[in-house]
This record gives sequence, C-alpha cells and structure tokens, in this order.
Amino acid sequence: MFFMNMPYANEIMWALSTPVVLVLGRQFFVGAYKQASMGKANMDTLVALSTGIAYAFSVFNTLNPGFWHSRGLHPHVYFEAAAVVIAFILLGKLLEERAKASTSSAIKKLMGLQPNTVIRISADGQETVVPLAEVQVGDVLLVKPGEQVPVDGKVAGGKSYVDESMITGEPVAVAKEPGADVFAGTLNQKGSFRLKASQVGGATLLAQIIRKVQEAQGSKAPVQKLVDKVAGIFVPVVIGIALLAFASWLIWGGDNGLTQGLLALVTVLVIACPCALGLATPTAIMVGMGKGAENGILIKDAESLEKAYRIQALILDKTGTITEGKPAVTSEAWLSEEDRLMYSGLSWRWSANRNTHWPRPS
Repeated sequence: MFFMNMPYANEIMWALSTPVVLVLGRQFFVGAYKQASMGKANMDTLVALSTGIAYAFSVFNTLNPGFWHSRGLHPHVYFEAAAVVIAFILLGKLLEERAKASTSSAIKKLMGLQPNTVIRISADGQETVVPLAEVQVGDVLLVKPGEQVPVDGKVAGGKSYVDESMITGEPVAVAKEPGADVFAGTLNQKGSFRLKASQVGGATLLAQIIRKVQEAQGSKAPVQKLVDKVAGIFVPVVIGIALLAFASWLIWGGDNGLTQGLLALVTVLVIACPCALGLATPTAIMVGMGKGAENGILIKDAESLEKAYRIQALILDKTGTITEGKPAVTSEAWLSEEDRLMYSGLSWRWSANRNTHWPRPS
C-alpha cells in the first residue's frame, strides 16, 4: 500500500495476497458455496463475494493492463483490500476463540477428573487393574482414599467421605455408606469403599457436564444469528445494486459505458463486505467474557452474556457456591456493655493462663 509505484508492485502484491485469500480465506469460500447450494447467504457469502471478486479483478488487471490503457483508464488492483478484509475477519474469529479459552481450560480440568485406570473386583474377590474404558455397568470397583471416583454408581461396601464440590459447590465432604450414590470425578477422602457401576463412559454425570459445556461453547449469540439473517437479505440487495449500476452505465454511459459499468459493478461488490459485523460481535464477546473471567465468572455461552444486562437479582442455591468453607469471625455484637466486659475478662484470663509471659492483672 506504500510502494504502489515500485517495479513489479502488482506481481509482488499478487504473490503476497494469494496465500491469504486462497489458503487462509478458504473457509469463507467453502462456507459460501455450502450456503449457495442451499439457496441461502450469510457472512461467509459476503466475505467470499467481496474478496473473491477483488482478487479476481486484480489478477485480470495485472495480466491484461492494456485492456484499460486502450480505454484511457488506469488498471487499479485490490490485492491489499482482499487480504486485509480476510485478515480482519479472521482476527475477529481469533478474538472470539480466545474469549472461549477460559471455558476450554475448564473443560480440560473436568476431563482430568477421571482416572485412567481402575481396580476391578471379580466375583471371587480378585482385584485387577483395568483401563477405565473397559468398565461395564454392574462391575464392582475399589476406590481407595485420595482417588477420584471413576464412574457413577452406588456404594456396595465400606464407608468413606467424598468431596462432591465439583458438582454441588459444597466444600464439606459427604458421608457415604452402602447404598449411597457416588458420581464420577468426585474425590474420595478418608476410607476405601467398593462401588457398583451404574453409569459408565458418556452416560456419567461428569461426561454430560463436559458435553453441555462444549455445546455452549459452539453456540451463537442472538445478535450473531441476526447478522446471518441480515446477510441473507443484504447479499441479494448488494448484487442487485451492483447489476443496476452496471446496467445504468451500459445504457447511459456512452462509449466507455461497458468499462465504467464493470468498474462500478466490482466496486459495489468489493465495498459491500461488512467488516464491522465480522469484528464488532466477536470483539464484544471477547471483552465481556474477559471481564467476567477477571472477576472469577465463567460465562457458558454468548447468549447468556448478551442477556446478562437484564439481570436484576442473583439468587444462589447453596452457600458453597460463594464461600470457601473456612468460616471466620468478622465482627461481634453484645447485648450490653456489662456482658462484653465480663466475657472479655474471662477470655483475657483464659489466654493469660495459657501463656505465662502475658502480664497478670493487678
């Protein structure tokens, strides 16, 4: 863009823009083709249409500059425009993916809550170490202290305390006796117990949680769906305006009507690419999710983020959701000053008796 008049400028820009448009931008052309085959149009259609025509028009002008010179016009090229549009739209997608990175790390942590191997107890009481994938419904497994519960099931023997905070948010471990339900990913704390598997593989509660988070990540915000709807109307309108401009020049443009009409047709199609639509929504989502992550809030999908402005009250179903499970005295209140002095004196004398270095009351 800064050395347009240097020797072989067009050829250099052609070489630099080709991998951007045809390799990095391939997804837009594939998406536009799929939409067109169904008689629809979306953002991919606009990007592919504008950048594809700009690139093809520039290649023609590079190879056939005499076509325009003979008509008294300079053969402009738009290689940089096509490359920059692709780069900006991909930047928007990158920002959106980065916004989801915190949720992706949460998924990885969830996946790491299941052990790779388990101890299976056969009917004759023999213990065998087997891969988690081989566990079947009805198998009896041994869960030792400090181990993650491998699958959903019921306690078949033994007693223990299990930390279920990853499901309930409650930090206090839950006592488990024969017949009690336990869930994959929870942490066995104190005693060993035998577990009879009832849900394995993708049927466990943990697997369902992971699946829901993944589905939420792939969801679109209502405004993104609106953009696609607008694009479905916008594309035919833009094409119609471009054809109208071409026809107007062809009819009333005189000797250079065809040439000017072609330029008008290409110009309308090139400038129609809605870079703002491709950048504004992903950027807004990135900023919103990023601010939430800074404050310890993971937003499960774009729709929740978009609707959050209507929140007037936040209701939590359990204290463990917002507490650390470590109570601390933050203030005190007394019925009377006499009570405060009496109990404070008792507390002082008790502390003094425990530590002989404290001063004695006179």
